[in-house]
Amino acid sequence: MINLLIMGKPGAGKGTQATKLLEYYNLDHVSTGNIYREEIKKNSVIGKEAMKYLAQGNLVPDKMTNEIVKELLSKENYPNGFMLDGYPRTEAQAEALDIMLEELNIKLTAVINVSVDDEVLLHRMAGRRVCSNCGQTYHVDYHPPVVTGICDFCGSKLMQRDDDLEESVMNRLSIYNEKTKPLLEYYHRKGLLVVIDGEQDSNKVFKDIIESIGE
Repeated sequence: MINLLIMGKPGAGKGTQATKLLEYYNLDHVSTGNIYREEIKKNSVIGKEAMKYLAQGNLVPDKMTNEIVKELLSKENYPNGFMLDGYPRTEAQAEALDIMLEELNIKLTAVINVSVDDEVLLHRMAGRRVCSNCGQTYHVDYHPPVVTGICDFCGSKLMQRDDDLEESVMNRLSIYNEKTKPLLEYYHRKGLLVVIDGEQDSNKVFKDIIESIGE
């Protein structure tokens, strides 16, 4: 059984690696981001509350997130293990998670950090465009559409998401560096942290992660 925590700044390619790892190890995905997106879609009480924070690029309060994660981990239906994604984001959340895992007799195998420089991320994210209809993703430099501003697949207009605007990206990186970066030291002290160079080709990043886990 493998229980992973995957970390990385916004735009570091964490999502791509998470998808590959989930399939490779057949893990269950415990993603607070997905949970909040679902709740926002349903327009639930949790969704409305979360949206107040997420719309401004801020983190959802610890208490609210801790309770949701504890409920998910308590289900104990992870035959091959799980991957935590988007949680913990602060040292306080990490301490809360430690208490949960101890109560549930669960151990983390490794904490993977996909590391990319801030300047590289700003360029990656500010150039990202998304189809307003089918959701296909493009980049003005790395993966442009055949016709500028138009989706290759469905012909709809491309848009820049609010959270990809330069100001929003800089705010998200600032929050990460202030609140989430201390987690790297926290898990380093516990001997769980594995730092992977996220500026490499995506397949090489994945290969390095697999080799670091060693299972």
